[in-house]
Amino acid sequence: MNLYSKLSTGRIQISFIFLLLSIIFTWRFLSLVPLSVSKKKKKKNKNKNKNNLISDETDNDGSVVSEAYKYLLSLEKKRRPMIDYMEKVQTDIDPKWRGICIDWVVSIVDYFNLLPDTLYLAVSCIDRFLSFKPVSRDQLQLLCVSSMFIASKYEDTFPPNVENFWRATNNQYNKEEILEMEIDILKTLNFDMGNPTIKTFLRAFIEIACEKNNDLRLQFEFLNDYLAELSLLDYDCLMFLPSLVAASVTFLARFIVWPETYPWTSALQEHTGYKPVELKECVLILHDLYTARRKGTLQFSRKKYKRQKYKCVADMPSPSCLPSYLFEVE
Repeated sequence: MNLYSKLSTGRIQISFIFLLLSIIFTWRFLSLVPLSVSKKKKKKNKNKNKNNLISDETDNDGSVVSEAYKYLLSLEKKRRPMIDYMEKVQTDIDPKWRGICIDWVVSIVDYFNLLPDTLYLAVSCIDRFLSFKPVSRDQLQLLCVSSMFIASKYEDTFPPNVENFWRATNNQYNKEEILEMEIDILKTLNFDMGNPTIKTFLRAFIEIACEKNNDLRLQFEFLNDYLAELSLLDYDCLMFLPSLVAASVTFLARFIVWPETYPWTSALQEHTGYKPVELKECVLILHDLYTARRKGTLQFSRKKYKRQKYKCVADMPSPSCLPSYLFEVE
């Protein structure tokens, strides 16, 4: 089996798993009931089962969703990057260089109008590769563009070709170098490309977080996207699992959009598995990113979410400090 046959086979297998999980989550969050469940059972379990990702229920849909969520939680641990690769692996780059390159990746994904999943998968590839091999400063952008090339072929229906990405680097590298780096990335990661990202969990958590709050729902969703993208810029966020970052994003977004409402409901705690105190460190980092106290010089995402297209969520007001009571367990 040659290199691309192996990649193709792996992509089909992982894509099938994530397609199945996506169908299950969508079905669950829309409160649909499987055909095998009678109307009587539907009425009985309507409130008990709604949006329950991690329940211990024994009914068909509850157990399947619970196992699917547990699978994602286990997979995110297996395929996460090292949280200290800058100190242990890299010698020529630092978190500042990484932040600059990720900001550039965000701009290229936006320029080509690629799916959000492409961005998160590309950043995951970059961090995981950097966890294994040292990369020089002049090769860091090559790693980024090749990671985007891989991620776009994995996630997008009509991905840009290698020439498009080559031009995006202002011809700094040739097409052969991009393709060679692509092969190096795939081999280094053992072709394990399908892993849950912040976006994977965020889709699920947003549905629970909105509850019946349709007012400002669109702003809430865009703000979640903005905060999640900001987290990609900060190397320190690698210390948190994607599910925890997603939960922290939802926590902070609820506080900003609906400041009169306590941001962490019992439903969110039950479904995510996280208590407010467990989110505190990540939420505070995200808030510093939002107020530009961290990574303030990285501007693309900030400018992007100031557009009317995204309801100008980057300009939504937030207090300079978060009150301590937010993280107290009730």
